[in-house]
Amino acid sequence: MASTIKKAILAASISLASLNTQAALTSYNANGVDLVYSSVSNVTWTKDGNLLGSMIASDGFHNVINAIITASPLITNTPNYWDNYTGVYTVTETDFGSSGQVNWYGAMAFINYLNSINYGGSNQWQLPTVIDRGADGCNYAVGGTDCGWNVVTNGNLLGNELPELYYTELGGKGSVDSNGNYQPDFGIPATSQFENTSHLYFTATEYAPGQSGAWFFSTSDGYQGFTTKLDPWQYVWAITQNPTTTVPEPENLTMLLAGLGLLGVAVRRSKQA
Repeated sequence: MASTIKKAILAASISLASLNTQAALTSYNANGVDLVYSSVSNVTWTKDGNLLGSMIASDGFHNVINAIITASPLITNTPNYWDNYTGVYTVTETDFGSSGQVNWYGAMAFINYLNSINYGGSNQWQLPTVIDRGADGCNYAVGGTDCGWNVVTNGNLLGNELPELYYTELGGKGSVDSNGNYQPDFGIPATSQFENTSHLYFTATEYAPGQSGAWFFSTSDGYQGFTTKLDPWQYVWAITQNPTTTVPEPENLTMLLAGLGLLGVAVRRSKQA
């Protein structure tokens, strides 16, 4: 019997190791807000992939946008064509769409608004970022660079959170693989942990050559690239670097740990017998 129990403990331990690598995303609620913690990127996401659109649908376009502009009337960025090279951009209603679409300035203003209301108990919300590798700007490839498909990710260090979520945590595929071959089953996988996801998301990272653009990520095909800051068809998905409250263990992890404890008790009893 002892041999059988020891084998069971070994199998459970192997399962635990596997579970720890797979259980990268943990859903939880903080201050009435549904959030998802990523142990891979070490950030917390909003469960709602189009939170701004949901707020607009609930409270009305003008009410929400006026509140955002009141909280964040100006956006400071690297001087560029869109702010007349002053480094300060004045936010207006035209920076937002009725279904949650934003240009880059609208996205940044919405993030500032979330921080002003301490959304979900956090005032450290931000847009995901991109690590610009190699030469400044897009080093286009089908894999292994900062631009294109199957881009390099950054682990639990800050940066590249969107491709980490898409490729590493959700197991999404690019529309082409790292050899350039077409993959028909591309796109962000369906999951109960997130809802209302959109197809194009701005990042906070300005595009170095010229500074009039910014990096974005496409969840429709896994492509990372750049566009003008005034692109009106992007969306915003907020992250915070630290969990807004104590993140609970996944239910299956808790059950496995409890099972290991019971097996340990059984081993001790068998030795005593």
